[in-house]
Amino acid sequence: MARITNIIDAFFKGIARSRVSLLGAMITTVTFPFLLSLIIVDIWFHIDNPYFGAVIYMLLGPAFMVGLVMVFIGLFFLKGKEEVRLFTLDYLREHFTDASRFVRVRRLIFFGVFLTIVNFLILGLLSYSGYHYMESNAFCGKFCHSVMHPEYTAYQNSPHSRVKCIECHIGSGATWFAKSKLSGTRQLFAVVLDTYSKPIETPVHDLRPARETCEQCHRPEKFHGEKLSVRNKYLTDEENTEVKTVLLMKIGSAGSRVQSPHGIHWHVAPENKITFTADRERLTIPVVTLTKADGSTTVFRSGEVEEGFEPREMDCIDCHNRPTHIYQPANDAINENIFAGEIPAELPFIKKMAMEVVTREYDSQEEALAQIESTLQEWYQQKYPDLIRENPSLLATAIQGIQGAYAKNVFPEMDIEWDTYVNHIGHGEDFDIGCFRCHDGMHESETGEVISSDCDTCHLVLAEEEKNPEILDVLRGE
Repeated sequence: MARITNIIDAFFKGIARSRVSLLGAMITTVTFPFLLSLIIVDIWFHIDNPYFGAVIYMLLGPAFMVGLVMVFIGLFFLKGKEEVRLFTLDYLREHFTDASRFVRVRRLIFFGVFLTIVNFLILGLLSYSGYHYMESNAFCGKFCHSVMHPEYTAYQNSPHSRVKCIECHIGSGATWFAKSKLSGTRQLFAVVLDTYSKPIETPVHDLRPARETCEQCHRPEKFHGEKLSVRNKYLTDEENTEVKTVLLMKIGSAGSRVQSPHGIHWHVAPENKITFTADRERLTIPVVTLTKADGSTTVFRSGEVEEGFEPREMDCIDCHNRPTHIYQPANDAINENIFAGEIPAELPFIKKMAMEVVTREYDSQEEALAQIESTLQEWYQQKYPDLIRENPSLLATAIQGIQGAYAKNVFPEMDIEWDTYVNHIGHGEDFDIGCFRCHDGMHESETGEVISSDCDTCHLVLAEEEKNPEILDVLRGE
């Protein structure tokens, strides 16, 4: 026991000779018990709170490591002129050849090795848990809450909500891991300095190649056949009349052992290399080039290439540009909530009133939700007082459903409105985005060949906004 006391006493006397070491030891001693206990709690209970993790891995962890570094620097480099000889070769030779001195040095070495093992254990736990914390959805979506709240909300309501953020934004490999962390550091400074863009730009230029990401799960050559798509829509009349559009989507395939490329996914077949030149947002595409398997090329033009336009090889993301962070148009969001029963269709004119209140401009979500409720309450109390008095829950449910549709898609604080982000799946109601960037009937080759704008290229319209489409009865055997 006396030997251990002597070792500890000698160690702390060495630290006390340097103010840097002393300060570092104080920092390490104070943070050690909190850091170790919180890491164990996080590993054991998997607490999904970004700020709990931030305290551990972005505050206590770095403080602990800085303290250790300060102790090391103070002990070996900042102990004054009388300590310049410390741990030089002559100093070590002198102590290791003198039996009485060797015992003291050996004790210090043993104590130093013990502390090193403990510190390596803490640093190992810190590195392991910190790595997983930095890769978690909570860190990606919640840590910078005001900035990432819209994207995280859209992600949670998307088809990929069970896919971790890092699966698409980082993927496998050290190169993209390093790039993502450097990019994340830049973004962190942008948040701290309030220099980030509003709204957040779609990072199509900074993501890893789409095929390295998307095709880890989706294989275009395995897509086959057609898909029946039934789209429900509600009119703005008093009955909120439901109509249906029925489409047979030609999903097609990028080719397989038994089929040649066809349908929508013909675009990503290996034997059909498509390149195009477009503006940075990829909305204006004046030049499209098709290179076939035999090496022949066909160039289709619809206009002149302007300064700043960039060449690019077509891949998944050029159509599926918002596969996860999906913001719905107002009409789609309201239709979906009516169909799901979140907005009662039996409430007269609810589709008309919903569209009216959600498309107004508001300064914040809080103001929007309050105004939606007050406007609808006032309107229905005036127009349908008996209905509301007899069944007040009907309007309450409708208000909640309309507020939900708004809150999932519009974020005034980040300058995100209903039409801020363009989705290139389809062609939009105005036929000016998505497919029609190329399939507009205006892209023509030198030989007069034109990129088709025929609707039947991608789908067959079996019924369009019909109340009771006959085709559905046929398909259902009714």
